[in-house]
Parts: sequence; structure tokens; C-alpha cells
Amino acid sequence: MPSIDSYQLLLAAAAACEDKKAEDIRILALDPAESGLTDYFLICNGTNERQNVAITDEIELRLKRDFATLPNSVEGRRQAEWILMDYVDFIVHVFSPEKRAFYGLERLRKSATTISIADLNAELKAAITTTRAKVPKKPAPKATSAKPPATQAAKKIEKPVQRKASQAKKAASAKKSTRKPVKSNT
Repeated sequence: MPSIDSYQLLLAAAAACEDKKAEDIRILALDPAESGLTDYFLICNGTNERQNVAITDEIELRLKRDFATLPNSVEGRRQAEWILMDYVDFIVHVFSPEKRAFYGLERLRKSATTISIADLNAELKAAITTTRAKVPKKPAPKATSAKPPATQAAKKIEKPVQRKASQAKKAASAKKSTRKPVKSNT
């Protein structure tokens, strides 16, 4: 099961695609039995190569700024017909319309299920509520009549400090008593 962080990253990447006017945005949840390399594919296409680069730049910028995460690798940015960004838990594919029709990743991954952004938001909320339910609540502290341990520890610390101060006073007075008076010549 993907972590809450990977859900949030995937949602931010999909939002970046929407902001740069990517077309036909799809999220494929891959079958774990068939795909050991990632959990999700985020697939979209731009209308031309410049838009494809702008989409990938926006995804990279947003995930870096909001989550301090960079892709492990980026392939195809120079040709910009099929740009692949590997974020380990999900892989972003940004296609030109012709290349998307030619390669048809949706056809290749028949066991994958298409997830909408609303479904992904619902999964994120469910994951958050289950993790919050697992965290045990702290019991209220019990009031006791005994002295708190902090004050007892403070008293233990004060005694050596007082001893050192009294020892310093004794040493100073001993130095004064051993001094010989200075005679003046006048």
C-alpha cells in the first residue's frame, strides 16, 4: 500500500498537469503482482513539445518546492515527445498526442485500474484516518501529592553548587590571610 506521502505527491503532480493545461490526464493504479517497479502511472499529453516540457517543469518545480522531492531520473526531455519522470512510487509519462496513441500505455497495462483524482483524494483521506486511529492517545497525567521529580532533581543539583560556592569562598579567604601586608615607603 502506498504511503500518505506518495498520495500527496501524486495529487500535486496531477494538479501541476492540470495547471499547465495537459490533456487526458489519467492515473493508473498498477497491480502489485505484475509491477514491482512502481505503484502508479500518471499519464497525460500536451499539444506540442514545448507544452510537454512546461508540464514536466511545473511538476518538478512544484514537488521540489512543496515536498523537497526531485525525480530519480528524467528521460526524453530533449526530444519532448515522450517525457518520463521517475518518482519511485509513481512514474509520470507526458506524451505528444501521436506518441501516446502509438505506444498506448493504457492498453499495455490491462490489469491496471484507472483512478480519478477524486478517488485518489478519497484514498488519501482514508489513509490519514487509519493512521490517526492507530496512534494511541496519551492518558491525562495523574495528580499526586508527592513532590514532582523536577523539584527533587533541582535540589540535588543545588547542593553541589552550594558546596562549590562555599569552597570558593573559603579558598578566597585563605588567600587573603596568607598575604603579607605591603609596606609603604612614605
